[in-house]
Amino acid sequence: MKIIDLRVMRGPNYWSVKHPKIIVIKLALEDLNSKLTSDFPQFLPRLKKKMPGLVLHRSTEGIEGGFFNTIEQGTTFAHVVQHVALELQTMAGMESGYGRCYPAHEEGHMIVVFSYQEERAGEYAAYAAVRITEALARGESYKLSDDISRLHDIREDEYFGPSTYAIISEAVSRGIPYIRLNRHSLIQLGYGKYQKRIQATMTCRTACFAVEIACDKNATKDMLQDAGIPVPKGTTVYTTEELRKAADWLGFPLVTKPLDGNHGKGATINIKSLKDAQKGMADAQKYSSGVIVEQFIEGFDFRILVIHGKFVAAAKRTPAMVTGDGISTIGQLIERENSDPRRGIGHEKALTRIKIDKHTARILKSLDLTTSSVLEEGRELYLKSTANISTGGTATDVTDLVDPYNILMAERIAGLIGLDICGIDVMTTDIAIPLNETRGAVLEVNAAPGFRMHISPTFGLPRNVAEPVLDMLFPRNLPARIPIIAVTGTNGKTTTTRLLAHMVKAQGYQVGYTTTDGIYIQDKMLEKGDTTGSYSAEFVLKDPTVNFAVLECARGGLLRSGLGFQQCDIGIVTNVSSDHLGLRDIHTLEELAKVKAVIPKSVSKEGYAVLNADDDLVYAMAEDLTCKVAFFSMDENNARIVKHIAAGGLAAVFENGYISIFKNSYKIRIDRVADVPLTFGGKAKFNIENILAAALAGYISHFDIDAIKTALRTFIPSPVKTPGRMNLFKFPDFEVLVDYAHNVGGLKAVGDYINSLDATRKVGIVAGVGDRREQDFYELGQVAGQVFDEVIVRLDADLRGKTAAEITGPLIKGIEEAAPGKPVKLIPEEMRAIAYALENAGPGTIVAIFTEDVQESVKMVESFKVIQDRRMLLDEAAAGI
Repeated sequence: MKIIDLRVMRGPNYWSVKHPKIIVIKLALEDLNSKLTSDFPQFLPRLKKKMPGLVLHRSTEGIEGGFFNTIEQGTTFAHVVQHVALELQTMAGMESGYGRCYPAHEEGHMIVVFSYQEERAGEYAAYAAVRITEALARGESYKLSDDISRLHDIREDEYFGPSTYAIISEAVSRGIPYIRLNRHSLIQLGYGKYQKRIQATMTCRTACFAVEIACDKNATKDMLQDAGIPVPKGTTVYTTEELRKAADWLGFPLVTKPLDGNHGKGATINIKSLKDAQKGMADAQKYSSGVIVEQFIEGFDFRILVIHGKFVAAAKRTPAMVTGDGISTIGQLIERENSDPRRGIGHEKALTRIKIDKHTARILKSLDLTTSSVLEEGRELYLKSTANISTGGTATDVTDLVDPYNILMAERIAGLIGLDICGIDVMTTDIAIPLNETRGAVLEVNAAPGFRMHISPTFGLPRNVAEPVLDMLFPRNLPARIPIIAVTGTNGKTTTTRLLAHMVKAQGYQVGYTTTDGIYIQDKMLEKGDTTGSYSAEFVLKDPTVNFAVLECARGGLLRSGLGFQQCDIGIVTNVSSDHLGLRDIHTLEELAKVKAVIPKSVSKEGYAVLNADDDLVYAMAEDLTCKVAFFSMDENNARIVKHIAAGGLAAVFENGYISIFKNSYKIRIDRVADVPLTFGGKAKFNIENILAAALAGYISHFDIDAIKTALRTFIPSPVKTPGRMNLFKFPDFEVLVDYAHNVGGLKAVGDYINSLDATRKVGIVAGVGDRREQDFYELGQVAGQVFDEVIVRLDADLRGKTAAEITGPLIKGIEEAAPGKPVKLIPEEMRAIAYALENAGPGTIVAIFTEDVQESVKMVESFKVIQDRRMLLDEAAAGI
């Protein structure tokens, strides 16, 4: 087997709207194509032995062991790859449970779809699953532990930590979207101008100076001491001589820790000799040249958490430890402790596995013990000198036990340091007694404290400490989202997007929009190109100045990586016609419609899908939608519109020469079609459809009718406003139309407009795009032959894998069969083709340029017009006019 294509979906997509994070692979089965698992009697026993966790996969049978039953009965090896990829991720601490298998159009190929938590892990799991499945089918040995280890590494490197995950989960539960901004858990919550950012438990509200103070242990200690808060007596040292003097002054036991440190790194507690103090100093200086030396305060380690000035949780932390049974060695006791299913690698689970590191070895040595020593029954042995969960410690929730004095103290500390999220480490014998009565002390104040001990304590109640974080960042009465209108379809989506952006801007919004021309923020193009995928959508949604987004969504982006957002407020589908068929496993119009249907399926429940009722495939998208539906039509008597309106629905129609909104039994006329510049006096019928969709979206957005009308009248088509969309140039004797239409539907639409003109001769410059089917070239030629009196065939600069003959051959054949004897001229270079047409345009001619390079084509036409205008002025001057 071989993976011949792999795509990472990051949003709602063709294969699943509900499961946005999926890996899609196209798998060539090769010599296993005609084989089923039942053809290999030893395959199932080998798989059970290698991956026993697959017994939990229910498969289509819906029962435990269902997948194993399916294998026994006989299934494809692609199906096995799907389940192995999911189980690999689960074994590495990344639970992933959604998967599907589909036959591809090509014989011997399958489409395998499965979910992921971290995309790099999903990619790795795909290739590993193929290797494992092949090895087991052939009876070859396979070392699974290497794959699990690699997936663990990927998870620790790139997956969200427990604190970040808790905040994101709380945000998602509130309908607040998020975008990951880098690999290090820098997260944007919300969209556009309403966005907030977090990194672990630091937020955009966290003051830099507060973090500086918290990281400076001496400065923190001085501030707390001055505020009457008990702290251990201590000093900062840089040399062993200074350490000796500090030990003489403070007396043993001592604590050493880095001056600039966190998470207990480099800290050593309960030091009882100068020799151990020097070792502790060496550990601390791995993280900071300055080392804090303090009195060791007797008691238990507690963490108090304060968010937005309020106490929210507290936990008692216990260092990694084992308890002797009089039989087992220390090494065996550690193994037994690590077998607890709650323990995993790093942040994989609620608890971390205990490692026997240098620190543990030093503790054992100081007690004259080794990992082979047997602990007497009941003896407790602490294996670490700090109580951090990340080093194998445990946590017990004590939130309900904290004395009011200690709560007030913690809230005062957070205010004194200035931290919005503050973790306070306290050593005391009993947190239920005021700290000043137990002779306890505040050991440390932490910026970006971990939430793991509170959300997943070893003992006691879990606390949703992410909730107050979201309450602080997004008070309940403030928005987190900006309105999003998404536009898709085969033709007309760019014009509709631009018209909507113009309309929205007229309402006073700061608009960000994406098109096939580029990304625009407040009408300024910031990136040029075909920007209709997920990256471009996120570009707009990440912009802090934008408060309204209008996003063109093309098939390429939907198939390549899915949508760049989870939900939109309005989703528009203009039409579905033949284009790009045969690419990326989309071969039929029905499959193409399913791609476009991702947009209406992604509309929020309170939002609207705006659908073309004149297009059968688009109209059918209304079935099974959870959102509201509004239709538009060029025929007010369309039975679908009549039925929809009778049921209390909303629609926009072209009626009696007007753009009108139908709501229940009411008709709201917006404007006469002939007065809307985009319709070219009502002759550009296809643009009327775009206007209907845009006007309907404006009405749904609660824009005033007069404002919609004004927007329609002030949207003037031009090379600047609508580049490559019906750009009309009037010469003294002829006209030139520049348009980007590159498929049959687009050419027909423009052809209808051209046929409505009083032109004496119609000349078309056409080309086939290289990544289309031969049938598409032929049909394009047929339409060109029907519309134009003369056709000039050119070529794109990039033939996209085809030869010139493969494109021009069927195209010219289509022209000749549609209109035998019609003049056809082949001029491969686009600019030469344009120059020829302009130089030979006679009076009353219209030249239609269907261009690849809009900017250069427009520039050439404008330059030719300047020359023509000068020539006319010279002629007039010579004639004495």
